Amino acid sequence: MKIQVSRIRWTALAGLATLGVMTLGGCSVNPATGKPQVMLISEAQEIAIGREADPEIRASMGEYDDPELQEYVASLGQELAAKSERAHLEWHFAVLDDPLVNAFALPGGYVYITRGILAHFNSEAELAAVLGHEIGHVVARHGANQMSKQQLAGIGLAVGSIALDPGNRTGLADLAGQGMQLAFLKFGRDDERQADNLGLRYIDRVGYDPRPMANVFQTLGRVSSAAGAPAGPNWFSTHPAPENRIELLNSAMQRMDGDFNGRPVRRNEYLTRLGGLTFGENPREGFFEENVFYHPDLGFQLTFPAGWKTQNSRSAVAATSPEKDAVMMMTLEDAESLEAAEEKFFTDTKAKRGRRFETGIRGLQSLGTYFEVDLKDQQPSRRILGQVSFIDHDQRIYRLLAYGKDEDYRNHDRTLENAVGSFRRLTDKKILSVQPAKMKLVRLDRAMTLEEFDERYPSTVDLKQLAILNSAEADTRFERGDYVKRVVGGRP
Repeated sequence: MKIQVSRIRWTALAGLATLGVMTLGGCSVNPATGKPQVMLISEAQEIAIGREADPEIRASMGEYDDPELQEYVASLGQELAAKSERAHLEWHFAVLDDPLVNAFALPGGYVYITRGILAHFNSEAELAAVLGHEIGHVVARHGANQMSKQQLAGIGLAVGSIALDPGNRTGLADLAGQGMQLAFLKFGRDDERQADNLGLRYIDRVGYDPRPMANVFQTLGRVSSAAGAPAGPNWFSTHPAPENRIELLNSAMQRMDGDFNGRPVRRNEYLTRLGGLTFGENPREGFFEENVFYHPDLGFQLTFPAGWKTQNSRSAVAATSPEKDAVMMMTLEDAESLEAAEEKFFTDTKAKRGRRFETGIRGLQSLGTYFEVDLKDQQPSRRILGQVSFIDHDQRIYRLLAYGKDEDYRNHDRTLENAVGSFRRLTDKKILSVQPAKMKLVRLDRAMTLEEFDERYPSTVDLKQLAILNSAEADTRFERGDYVKRVVGGRP
């Protein structure tokens, strides 16, 4: 949870998407393949959709604070995009401050790559391969094509509101707005293969050795296997990886003209840019220890109900009951006072105001109110019950919102009141001083295996994780002068 207040711009995006249904129809030609594809969205609308969603992506996930790294990635991306079939687009590239291993693109030329995936590359050619793949999705208009198919099916892009049906949603998904839904559109295998082939095409045109692209998929497969269930949307949640993907890549490379030997890979040039890269979750932005949430930068702690599924994002921290029948979330409010924040909530949501209640928060100004929302237009009609509290802490106003279906919410009423009352100033000096883990590069003064390296230069992560980061095994032997990654610091 970051300091900024995230503003989700639903209306403009929904309108743009709907406009495509009303004004266009039929098929268009895929710019990369020359083949017809379903398309209800013009290029101008596609660009407008990406432009409208981009600020939300950057606010929700955050831009990584390293201008030199941002410029490096953007420069490489622009070089690749200039070799594409849609070089005329105004391309945008950004490194997001997100620990998840991910890269994605929005329609119209907006490409994003996380610091989490950057940490796992071991050459500039690997970075180019993933940027080329995402450029391929934009060039082939895969996102716009998916949106068109959804519109034809009558699904459309969801527009969120406070009056959700907790029986059908987890609540955590509602932290994401329209732009995030666009970012995590899933593509079919044909689209993925096409993006792979287009990525190969572009890195070949620029002159890189294309073979490291297969290394990327090997590394991402190891990341996925080691992580188990992902903590949030990642590469494999939007990029299905059939077992024969590397085999298909190798076959495609065999059909390419030319000898790849001698082409640049730029391992050292890339690795030296990773020194000091934040690795993993940044505890300064909040972290959980069991069900207690601590935020060192904002100086507070909050105890969520035991056993609830929790999630921390840049704009909110939330929890869902085990039965998925109640949700609790905290956000920062853009308001001058507690009363103004409360008035804004009831104006925006049209919720019916109930009685006030004592929040139980000691030492801080706060107010709490019960509310209800009638969903008469749903079949069967139902009622949402909830409570909203506002807390003034260090000249910031926090909103604690909890709600659920009428018959289910009452089972959690007292539990949620106790959770709200647990809000406290954070005073533990050890937690207040915690720092994120960082990536360090060591240039070897002698040959050694990765296991020997780990013994000589211990890392915060275990040997298995270290092997994945270095695209190696424990017994892989590195030569004198090689750069090897390690991770230092971080929360114990």
